[in-house]
Amino acid sequence: MPTLYLVAGARPNFMKIAPIVRALQAHGSIEFRIIHTGQHYDRDMNDVFFEELGIPAPDVFMAAGGGSHAQQTAKIMLAFEELCLAQRPDAVLVVGDVNSTLACSIVAKKLNIPVAHVEAGLRSGDMSMPEEINRLVTDSISDWFFVTEPSAVTHLQREGKAASAIHYVGHVMVDNVLYQAEKLRHAESGSYDTNAFKTAHSGAGQRYGVVTLHRPSNVDDQPMMMQLAQALRTIAVDLPLIFPVHPRTRANLEKFGIDLGERITLVGPQGYMAFLNLWKDAALVLTDSGGLQEETTALGVPCLTLRENTERPVTVDEGSNVLTGTDPDTIIAEARKILRGEGKQGRRPHLWDGRAAERIVAILAGEMA
Repeated sequence: MPTLYLVAGARPNFMKIAPIVRALQAHGSIEFRIIHTGQHYDRDMNDVFFEELGIPAPDVFMAAGGGSHAQQTAKIMLAFEELCLAQRPDAVLVVGDVNSTLACSIVAKKLNIPVAHVEAGLRSGDMSMPEEINRLVTDSISDWFFVTEPSAVTHLQREGKAASAIHYVGHVMVDNVLYQAEKLRHAESGSYDTNAFKTAHSGAGQRYGVVTLHRPSNVDDQPMMMQLAQALRTIAVDLPLIFPVHPRTRANLEKFGIDLGERITLVGPQGYMAFLNLWKDAALVLTDSGGLQEETTALGVPCLTLRENTERPVTVDEGSNVLTGTDPDTIIAEARKILRGEGKQGRRPHLWDGRAAERIVAILAGEMA
């Protein structure tokens, strides 16, 4: 039976491989090992975390994280090469666009091991984003491209990829959010830290919004952070906001002396289920996250993306996402439109049906046979 290495390096990667693991277990024709590069070591990634995802804990933890982009990528490459040489897999599957994606795809390709890239073909056109470089390099050497939306097919075709290698399968992140949302319907949510806020703002005629900001272009630049804070404070007059604050963002809020005011509740980073429980019932999500644009579209939650570009245009073209840019007046105007009930009516894109992982595994089973 062929062996597939599933590579994950950061918390969101595990959300993406979880449906693939479940599909592999159901299919039964491919052996697999879950490889955690240790790019991000999250203390909350315990047994309960993997139990929530419905997958076993990683088979290998490489502890290769830390340092600059170059140092981190190099450490991951060295550790992954050693692993592949000791126990050579028949193929390697990487997801998304983090440094682990780049590092492990390069190692595998140089060892003549086929590479499958899930979420292939996404492009922002912004070469100042490390993720864009990771996407481009990974796709330049991958063998199989598993695609989430039409724009990605177009990009890969333009870059000269063979049509037979491009597979439009839907989105594993959507598989996961639908799976977790169903579990949440039967779960006891009272233990979540944010439940008191949600309960206080979920009564008759009450509503709330959720904020996440972490991109360096937004939170490391003082004038930019100040203008985004201005927009959030203004929106919060009409809609109380809760803001799970990334450590980098919290440090910069303190460094820049930015006070978001009493109508914005700051909390620490949330676990997956706790955060899902919070944003799935929000009147509005304001974010610069790539994944959250897709998850809100999957569940039909209004989303404003506070960026000048997006590598996920289907969420804007078809979904519930609006790309506002970072101008405060535009952000405020779009938020007020949603609060008046005049926001766009999005829909879930084609094949975002919770079965992308099944399609991926069926294709891999044929390719690896």
